[in-house]
Amino acid sequence: MKTTFKGINRHVVLLILLGSMQTGVFAQEKFGNTLNLGLGIGYYRSLPVLHANYEFDVAKDFTLAPFVTFFTYRDDYYWGSPNYPYRYYRYRETVVPVGVKGTYYFDDLLNAGGRWDFYLAGSLGFTIVKTTWEDGYYGDRRRYRNVYSGTSPLYLDLHIGTEYHLNDNIGLFLDLSSGVSTIGLGIH
Repeated sequence: MKTTFKGINRHVVLLILLGSMQTGVFAQEKFGNTLNLGLGIGYYRSLPVLHANYEFDVAKDFTLAPFVTFFTYRDDYYWGSPNYPYRYYRYRETVVPVGVKGTYYFDDLLNAGGRWDFYLAGSLGFTIVKTTWEDGYYGDRRRYRNVYSGTSPLYLDLHIGTEYHLNDNIGLFLDLSSGVSTIGLGIH
């Protein structure tokens, strides 16, 4: 009787181990349903940038994430004309890029552990820009507005990044990009 009991335990343990290994092999990691909140700096201006996006799964290892980013800065511009004396005029520019970020995760290719995610991404959208000038400036306001993105409202950004999962619900990420790099929290 003891021999049979021990044999059953071995078989049960073996079935449990094989079952857990099989689900691990065939389980697909989900990257979506994640709120990413970041703080960073822009390459065009070294100033604080706030960023938020919400990822959802589209295909294996691929997500889409609607995003919004916000930053504002103040600067001076030297201007004058025959009718107005040359001097520095102050302006404030507020920039809000809005769009969608597509992300491909390379965890399978890199054999990354469960705590790490590695990705390449691209963001596409548009920028909402508001520029206000101090009173007394009568120069061409259109010529100097939208310093961040030039004359086009189109927003393009390329990313490479990683996330370290502290637990199942919280991760820390670093997103390096061609426009705005951020560090922040991923809330799963």
